Amino acid sequence: MREIVLDTETTGLDPYSDHRLVEIGCIELINHMPTGRQYHQYINPQRPMPKEAFDVHGLGDDFLKDQPVFAEVADDFIEFIGDDSVLVIHNAPFDMKFLNAELGWLNKPTIPMDRALDTVQMARKKFPGSPVSLDALCRRFKIDNSNRTLHGALLDSDLLAVVYLELLGGRQHGLSLDPNARGDDEDGAERVLGPKENRLEPRPHIISDTELAAHQAYIESKVIDAVWLKTKEA
Repeated sequence: MREIVLDTETTGLDPYSDHRLVEIGCIELINHMPTGRQYHQYINPQRPMPKEAFDVHGLGDDFLKDQPVFAEVADDFIEFIGDDSVLVIHNAPFDMKFLNAELGWLNKPTIPMDRALDTVQMARKKFPGSPVSLDALCRRFKIDNSNRTLHGALLDSDLLAVVYLELLGGRQHGLSLDPNARGDDEDGAERVLGPKENRLEPRPHIISDTELAAHQAYIESKVIDAVWLKTKEA
């Protein structure tokens, strides 16, 4: 399964109030793991950069004036994201609004909203009532974001790719203790495991006195002030 983790930087909050894209960053995932392929592009917004936006991402007029306009890079961007890859975006409505505005102004097909997977909504469902900014999620998952002194589309996409994996359950997100967990048949098709399939076979015998004595001797010789022995004495 191919997914694209995507982020943008802009001149402001609304493309229909004369604001434009200034940066796009994308990371390719296959089966939720980065492949090393990425797309990164700075864009000349053809308008001055407001101070409020500059303070967020540090992209100023002098730097952006030498970058291509969106019309020059649109086809490369469209080719990279493909026709049906899921777009993993933190606060997807914001980025999708800008991308589709820019595409629409060029009379190019817009991107259906149902292609976007919003990690803000994923995080709110997983951690109701908790902060779900990218920085907050990096802190929660102990992801090093010390380089994120300013926002940057490629850096943020890279961090989001790791956050997304954690939101799915980490590197072993398929592991589940739920008795109704899903499993995979040999052909890759998913199936629901019955309760019997999720259980280990019962031990054929209980622990013997000899095994218990050996265990206690090991604890007494190897573990200082063992809690297990205090519990047993009590």
